[in-house]
Amino acid sequence: MRPTRTPVAAALVTLLALGLPAVAAPAAAAASPARPAAARVDPAPATITVTGEGSATAPPDVAVVAVAVEATGATSQAALDAQNTAAGALLTAVRAQGVAERDVRTDNISLQPVYDTEGGSTRLKGYQAAQSFSVKVREVERTGAVLQSITDATGDAGRIHSVAFEVSDPVPLQARAREAAHDDARARAEQLARLSGHELGRLVSLSEDSVGYPRPTAQFADAAGTGGAVPTAPGEIRATATVTAVYEVS
Repeated sequence: MRPTRTPVAAALVTLLALGLPAVAAPAAAAASPARPAAARVDPAPATITVTGEGSATAPPDVAVVAVAVEATGATSQAALDAQNTAAGALLTAVRAQGVAERDVRTDNISLQPVYDTEGGSTRLKGYQAAQSFSVKVREVERTGAVLQSITDATGDAGRIHSVAFEVSDPVPLQARAREAAHDDARARAEQLARLSGHELGRLVSLSEDSVGYPRPTAQFADAAGTGGAVPTAPGEIRATATVTAVYEVS
């Protein structure tokens, strides 16, 4: 019985009989696939990293006054009554200066015993009552008049702890500081690129490091009324910002 030939084997026999060169079988060609060309990897572009700083200033439009009243008495009730009288006088005085109800807040109320420790022994001397307030003055130029009215109304019971000037809406001021920081970063990058013989390219990344605005604070000692108004110096509010930028260079 004659062996059965596959179609591929029969084709090879026919080509050889005719004197023609044999063609590699498809299976043989598939066994040795062509190797793909290696992909070209472009080098990463050079970059410059800079830190930009900026600031912006504005006059304050709000003053926050920290004030208090203190009173002592032989009994707790006597001390509390004296404190209540002084606190009422304080509130009446600031309202007469045009300060709105929403701008006056009680921060703390305290009542505590006072002891005498002289002579090596401790004995109850009396009681001290106190109440502290935060008063927001929205007309900065009237801050001195408000302070003076408080000391005039409360006398020796009045205490002025501090005055802080600020802006009621810090967002626009912070935005200006941030813009200045961005411009500073761009200018620094352009200078560094020029000094190194490059041209500044596209911005790769930009991050904000910090934004803030310190507010100047004036401290006051206890004061009695002397007429007129307590002198104040509002100064200006400064906002600051810092950004970090990365630029390509070519």
